[in-house]
Amino acid sequence: MKNWRTILYHGSRLVLGALFCYAGVVKALDVVAFAGSVANYQLLPYQLNFLVAALLPYVELAAGLLLLLGRQVRPAVVLIAGMNGVFIVALLSVILRGLDIDCGCFRPGGEGHTSAQMALLRDVGIMLLALVTWLGVGRRND
Repeated sequence: MKNWRTILYHGSRLVLGALFCYAGVVKALDVVAFAGSVANYQLLPYQLNFLVAALLPYVELAAGLLLLLGRQVRPAVVLIAGMNGVFIVALLSVILRGLDIDCGCFRPGGEGHTSAQMALLRDVGIMLLALVTWLGVGRRND
C-alpha cells in the first residue's frame, strides 16, 4: 500500500512538473503570440496582457522545475494550483461570454484550436494532479 502511494505521489509530481515546464518554455519562445492569446480573453487592460505574457512563462517554468527536482514541492504545488485556479476562472468567463478563442495554453499563436471547454476539462485534471501531489507531500513529511 505504501509503495502505491509513493508511486502515485512521484508520478503526479513529475507529470505536473513536466507539463508546466513544457507550457512555460513554449510560451517563453513566442511571448508576442502568447500576449495575443492573453488578449483574446478580454480580461485585462491592453498593457497588462504583455506583462502577463512576459512573466507567466517563467513562473510556470520555475514551478515546474521545482517539482521535477523534488525541491520546495509544497510552495510549487500551491503556486501551480493558484495559477490553475486563475486559468479555470478565466476559461469559465470565456464560456459564459460565448467567446470562441484558443486557450493559448500550449501553442500560443500556433496551429490547432483548443476550445475553452476542453481546456477547462484539462485544467480540472491538472488541479487533481496538484491535489494528489499536495497530499503525497504531507504523507512524506517533506
